Amino acid sequence: MNNLGEYQRLFTRRGTLRLTAALVAFPLGAAAADRAVVSVFKDPNCDCCTGWVRHLKEAGFAVKVDETTSPNIVRKRLGVPPELTACHTAEVGGYVLEGHVPVAAVLQLLAKRPKAVGLAVPGMPIGSPGMEGGAPQKYEVVIFGATGQQPFMQFVGTKAAS
Repeated sequence: MNNLGEYQRLFTRRGTLRLTAALVAFPLGAAAADRAVVSVFKDPNCDCCTGWVRHLKEAGFAVKVDETTSPNIVRKRLGVPPELTACHTAEVGGYVLEGHVPVAAVLQLLAKRPKAVGLAVPGMPIGSPGMEGGAPQKYEVVIFGATGQQPFMQFVGTKAAS
């Protein structure tokens, strides 16, 4: 009977409200937190990479930066095709991000969860996140994986293009 009393104390109205509030605040627990952390591998002297990290942080992502002078080793380990390389590589939610991928594309990737290795913006298009300045170019975000590469989204600057 003593165990029943402890059980009833645990599930008071106030305790239930606290549990509900916690579940609303942290709906997916650790999985959501892991997905929100972006691990970025970048050259310590690259300003455009720093601009892309700022773009992620401004959108609410937690970012962990690992400065490296050997980015090709990281890219090879993560499976980035040579023709899609840019100046920095990142990981988020089990996916790879190569180059100046806009937050809108990252959010779409994480929401849809396609079977892919990740997304890439080859090169360094003017106007992409971290490459601001001058007239923004239209550029493509490419999804890549075991089945090859295909367009994922198009952008002008940080805005999705139609």
